[in-house]
Amino acid sequence: MNNTFRAFKSRNYALYFSGQSVSLIGTWMQRTGISWVVFTMTHSTFMLGLTVFASQFPSFLFSLWGGILSDRYNRYKLLILTQTASMIQAVLLAALALSNHFVVWQILSLSVILGIINAFDLPARQPLVHEIVSNKEDIPNALALNSSMVNLARLIGPALSGIVLGSFGAGICFLINAISFVAVIVSLLAMKLQVTQPKIVKSNASKQLSEGFAYLKKTPFIGSVLLLLSVSSLLILPYDTLLPVFAKNVFNGDAATFGYISSFIGLGAIGGTIFLASLKPGAGLTNFLLMNLIVIGVGLLLFSRTNYFPLAMLFATLAGFGTISLNTICLTLIQVKTDVAMRGRVMSYVAMAYFGMLPLGSLLIGIISQKIGAPNTILFQGIVAFIIAGFVMAFLRKEKLKKEDVDLLNEAEDEVLEGS
Repeated sequence: MNNTFRAFKSRNYALYFSGQSVSLIGTWMQRTGISWVVFTMTHSTFMLGLTVFASQFPSFLFSLWGGILSDRYNRYKLLILTQTASMIQAVLLAALALSNHFVVWQILSLSVILGIINAFDLPARQPLVHEIVSNKEDIPNALALNSSMVNLARLIGPALSGIVLGSFGAGICFLINAISFVAVIVSLLAMKLQVTQPKIVKSNASKQLSEGFAYLKKTPFIGSVLLLLSVSSLLILPYDTLLPVFAKNVFNGDAATFGYISSFIGLGAIGGTIFLASLKPGAGLTNFLLMNLIVIGVGLLLFSRTNYFPLAMLFATLAGFGTISLNTICLTLIQVKTDVAMRGRVMSYVAMAYFGMLPLGSLLIGIISQKIGAPNTILFQGIVAFIIAGFVMAFLRKEKLKKEDVDLLNEAEDEVLEGS
């Protein structure tokens, strides 16, 4: 247990974790509520995909600029600003829903605003963990705990959202999210950080962007992990876009049913992150990439073929375990292998990979499901997971052979030196 939660020894990280935990529950309540409201108003899987696209594609468009600001200015102050802006967006959404006079385009417009805010929030929030964890050996543990925090919220938030939506309506659901931002803002203000002067950056923005791309070209391992995240975000991870369809049409349920499905996925995700957080420092994370792709594939295949709700929740849990483990491993490998000076810009490329491919994938999945149905679409995504796993297996085998060649070369050099 001490090994699993060792990052909490840092006071600032403990504050960060507690505040974000409360806020993320509200975030998942709002996210679940928006998807359910849009689907019940339109009964269209395409509109579900468009809703995800509206909330996340702006993050793709502006994430590189967010990375530049993260490297140029104080990340702590930038995070306070973005969290305050997110709270204002939630207040506006709640006021709109409570008025009982709103249409889909208004919800989509506010979703676009949130996507722009997130483009500047993520590149500042993720690298900030490196600054608030006192023992740098605990950073991988802190990153894994961050994922468990997100997925604990994903477990609680959708379930609460389903109850609140059925009992009080969408307006109260969105209002709870607005209030939850108070917790994270207070926790940030309570931190005690060393005052650092921002570096004076003489190069312009376009040069910094090209420097970030050049860095990725020089570090092919990071580029490969980023490619895996991009392809997975496009073809596999958007499966949760179709969950309202399963709740209403496959399981003949309501908002609470939708919340339960999302919560069981979150339950699996918590299991995955606790498993990763419990790994000892130096564990070979690349070996787990293949395993998690297979787990996702199995979970999606079985979930798509099951009409019995309790059994489907077991498979949803399995998919959630694989999904968050894959994301966490990719994020951890990228951050650990990236130089400090380039971390903000590299994280902006990570945001592009996730927030660029995921909304495009959601649109694609929405269109495909209109043609072949939601169950067959998720079946297709499970098959794709196995195909990608095959490529990952070939990559890992190639990397192993490279390492063996280097070892043999070193041995040969040693023999030559000994002979001399």
